[in-house]
Amino acid sequence: MADVTHLRAAGVSLVLDFSGSTLPRVRYWGADLGELSSTELAATLVAQSPQPIGFSVDGAVDVAVLPEQSAGWLGTPGIIGNRGGRDFSTAFRVVSVDGPVINAVDEVAGLGLELVIELTPSGLVRQRAVLTNTGSTDFAVDAVNLTLPAPPQAVEILDFTGRWTRERSPQRTQWNHGLHVRENRTGRTGYDSAYLLAAGTAGFGNRSGEVWAVHTAWSGNHRTFAERNYHAVSLLGSGELLLSGEVVLGPGESYPSPWQYASYGRGLDEVSARFHRHLRSRPSHPSSPRPVVVNTWEAVYFDHDLDRLKALADAAAAVGGERFVLDDGWFGSRRDDRRGLGDWYVSDEVWPDGLGPLTDHVTGLGMQFGIWVEPEMVNPDSDLARAHPDWIMAAGDRLPGTARHQQVLDLARPEAFAHILERLDALLTEYPVSYLKWDHNRDLVDAGHRPTGRAGVHGQTLAVYRLLDELRRRHPDVEIESCSSGGGRVDLAILERTDRVWVSDCIDALERQSMQRWTNALIPFELMGTHVGSATSHTTHRRHPIDFRAGTALFGHFGIEWDLTAATEEELSRLTAWVALYKELRPLLHTGVSVHGDHPDPAIEVHGVVAEDGSDAVFAIVALATSQLYPPGAVRLPGLSDDRSYHVRPLAPGDVPDGTGHNWGMQLPWWQPEGVTLPGRVLGTAGVQAPVLHPERLVLVRATAV
Repeated sequence: MADVTHLRAAGVSLVLDFSGSTLPRVRYWGADLGELSSTELAATLVAQSPQPIGFSVDGAVDVAVLPEQSAGWLGTPGIIGNRGGRDFSTAFRVVSVDGPVINAVDEVAGLGLELVIELTPSGLVRQRAVLTNTGSTDFAVDAVNLTLPAPPQAVEILDFTGRWTRERSPQRTQWNHGLHVRENRTGRTGYDSAYLLAAGTAGFGNRSGEVWAVHTAWSGNHRTFAERNYHAVSLLGSGELLLSGEVVLGPGESYPSPWQYASYGRGLDEVSARFHRHLRSRPSHPSSPRPVVVNTWEAVYFDHDLDRLKALADAAAAVGGERFVLDDGWFGSRRDDRRGLGDWYVSDEVWPDGLGPLTDHVTGLGMQFGIWVEPEMVNPDSDLARAHPDWIMAAGDRLPGTARHQQVLDLARPEAFAHILERLDALLTEYPVSYLKWDHNRDLVDAGHRPTGRAGVHGQTLAVYRLLDELRRRHPDVEIESCSSGGGRVDLAILERTDRVWVSDCIDALERQSMQRWTNALIPFELMGTHVGSATSHTTHRRHPIDFRAGTALFGHFGIEWDLTAATEEELSRLTAWVALYKELRPLLHTGVSVHGDHPDPAIEVHGVVAEDGSDAVFAIVALATSQLYPPGAVRLPGLSDDRSYHVRPLAPGDVPDGTGHNWGMQLPWWQPEGVTLPGRVLGTAGVQAPVLHPERLVLVRATAV
C-alpha cells in the first residue's frame, strides 16, 4: 500500500496520506497540482504534515476524514456511539486499500469500517463510510461525520436558510474559531438547511476567489458544519443527524452513512458546474426534451370539474403545453385539505366515470398526463386512518399534533408500505400517467415507529427511497417530481430517484430570481421546476407583467401555473411566444454551463447559460429594483470564450415594450436586431451597456460565436 495517493480530475487534486496504517488523511484538496513524481508526492506529504505540538497527545495531531479522538483530535468526532457506555472512542487500523475502497478495523471496540473516497470525472470529491458491528453486543450509533480540510485562506462561510415560499436564502459569515453548525431536524431535507455549505477566500463571488463546498446527499435529518481550532485545523463536515436510539447495530449489522459530495472551484460558478456535470453524467439523468408543464393547482385548486379541466387542457395545448398535470383533489373525499389524504382511489363523487374522460382528452391533444400524490401522509379524517390508526407515526401512545391537518404514514411498517405501493401501482397501471408530482407537506414531528415509539426518521427516509425505487422499477417511463411544500426536499439522494424538484410554492418572479439562482448552485436547470403564474402572485399578491414572469421561468424546466381560460388574448399570445422560445432554447439551457455575473449594483443581476463548447449563450439582464445609477452602466457577460468573437443582440420576446411602460432599450446604439460583434474577452471584461429597465423587469441577450 502506497503511503500517498494523488487523485486528479477536471482541474482538481486530492492528496491522500495512508502512512502509519491509521485512517487516511487529506493532505491537500484544491486546484490541480499537476503531474507529480513519486519523489515529489513524498515531499508533498512531508511538506503538508502537521507539526507536533504536544498538547492533547505527544507528537502531531493527525485529523483523518473520519476524525478520531484517539489520534489527539478533540473536536467533533467522526464516530459518536457506544456499546453500553464503552467503546465510545475508536482507533481504526487500515487493513486494505482497493482503489477507492479502504477497509479498517478496531479490534478493541469491535468495529469494522469501509470508507469510499473518490474523485469523480467532474472533479467532485465523493465519500461515504459503512460502520459494521463486529462485536457480540449491540452498538448504538449516534453520528458518523465525514470531513474534508479547507486551507487558512478560506475565511468566509456561505450557507443557506429559508422558509416556505422563501427557500434557499443565502447568508454569509466570517469563518472564526469554533464550530459553525447547521442542524436540520424536520425529517426532510428542509427549507432551513445548509443545502450547500461553502467556505472561500475573502469576498469570493460567482466568478472570483477560491471556494470549497460540501453537500450531504440525504433526504432526512442531517448535520453540516465548519470547524476551526487554534491548531490551524479547518474542517468542512457533514452526516446524517440521528435521533436518540434511532440506529442500534446488532452483531454483524452495518450502518452506511449518506454520501458526502464536495466541490472546489475558482468562484461559485465552477463549484456548481462540477455538480451539474456529475448529475448530467448519470445514466438515469433525463435525456428527452423537458416538456412544457401545465399544472392545474392555481387554476382550479380543489374544484375539479371535467368540462372546466378539458377547457383548461385545450388552452394549455393552444399555447404549446406538452404535459398536463392534475393536482390535489381527484381522490376519495378530498374536496379540501382536511380530509381524504391517504385514500388513493379515484373519487366517485367528482369522477363518476373515472379519470378516463380527462386522460383521453389530454392525450388526444398530444399532451402527456400527470397527477399529484402525497403518499407519505394521511388525514385523520380518511378511510385509511380510521382503518389503520396504528400506521400513523408517533412517539409511543402520544399522537403528534397535526400539521396541515395531516399525520405521517409509517412507511417503514411493511403493511403500510405494501398498501401504498399497491395503490400507486394500480393508478399507474390503469391510467396513462407519465408523471407523478410527489408532494410532502409537513415536517416529521414525534416521528416514531409504533408500538415501541422508537425514533423513526431514518427508517422512514429509507422506506421512501425503497418505495420510489420499486415504482420506478415497475414503471420506468414515469417521471417523478420531488415536491415538498414547495422546495423542502432538494438534495442529491432524492434526485437519484426523481426527475426534477419543485423549487418553491412561490412563483412570484421577483422572489424566484433569488430562489432559482441558489437552487441552481447545486442542480442544473433541467431539474428545476420553474413556472409562469398569473399576473397576481398566488402567495405574495405582487403583480408582474408576463415578460418578467416568463423570462424568469425560462431558466429551468419551464411550466405554467395559471388559469389560462381567464387570460386575455394578448396574454395568451405573449405566453405562446415565450413557450416557443423555451422550446427553441432548451437544448442550450439544459446542457450548457450556468453563469452568474458579479455585478456591483445590487439592483442589477446578470445570469445566463453558455454552451459547453462556447458556441452559443443566452443571458438575462434583470432589474431587481431601482438603481442609484441612471443609466445603469455596463454589464459583463460571463463565461464566453476569450478568443472567440460573438454576435450579441437582444432576444425577443423580452426586448420589446411590455405594455406597462417601455424599457428605453431601443435608444442604445447596440440594442438593435443587428446587435454588435465583439470578442468574448471584451464582453466578459468591458461588457456592454445595459438598457434602462423599470424595476422588476428583464431583457434577454443572445451571444452566438461567429
